Amino acid sequence: MKKFYSEICYILGILLLGLGSSMMTKADFGMSMVVAPAYILHLKMSEFWSFFSFGMAEYVFQAFLLILVVVTVRKFKLSYLLSFVTAVVYGFVLDGNIWLMSLVGDVVIPMRVAFFVCGMFLTCLGVTFMFHTYISPEVYELFVKEVTEKFGFKLHNVKTIYDCASCLIAIIMAFCFFGFGNFKGVGWGTLICAIINGRLIGLMSKFLEKRFKFVDRFNLRKYF
Repeated sequence: MKKFYSEICYILGILLLGLGSSMMTKADFGMSMVVAPAYILHLKMSEFWSFFSFGMAEYVFQAFLLILVVVTVRKFKLSYLLSFVTAVVYGFVLDGNIWLMSLVGDVVIPMRVAFFVCGMFLTCLGVTFMFHTYISPEVYELFVKEVTEKFGFKLHNVKTIYDCASCLIAIIMAFCFFGFGNFKGVGWGTLICAIINGRLIGLMSKFLEKRFKFVDRFNLRKYF
C-alpha cells in the first residue's frame, strides 16, 4: 500500500475546497449547503460594505461556528484556534479562485452545469482530504470530526445531518435577508449537495483508504 502524507492532504484539501467553491459560485445553481450560510452573509453584507468578500464571510461565520463546537463537545483545545487560522487561509484561497473565475466571463447553461458538477466533486474530495490530516481543518470539518469522535457516530451520517442542518439555516437566512421567492445562494444545487455529499465523501474516504496508507511526514501531530 502506497504512503500518502497527511501534510499533503491538508494542502490539497484547502486548494480543492477553494477551487470547488469558486466553480459552484460561477455555476450559480446554489452553493454547497456547508458554505451557503457564509455566501448569503457575503451577499447581504456586501450591499453595505463592498470589500466584504466571500472569503471574509467564511472566516467570520466559522468564528461563530467555533463557539458552537466548544459548547457541543464541552472542551477547548489549541487546535480549535488553529482551525480558525485554516479558515482564514481558505478564505484567501477562495477569494483568489473567485477572481480567476471572473476572468472566464459569462457562461451558458451547459458550462454552468459542468462547473457545478466539477465544483461539487472537488469540494467533496477536498473535505475527504481534510479528514485525513492531523493539521487543524476548517471549522466545518472540525465540527463533524469532533462530534463523530466524541459520540462514536459514523462519519458519513454526522456529515449528512450537518449538511442538512446547514441547508436549512441557509434557507432561513435567505428568507430573512432577501424575502420569500428570492433565495439567493440557495437553489436546486444546494439540495442535491445536502442529499449526496455525505455519502460521496464516505465513498471517497473508503476509496482512498483502500489504496493509500496515510502517514505523517513530520513529527508535529502533538501540536495539533
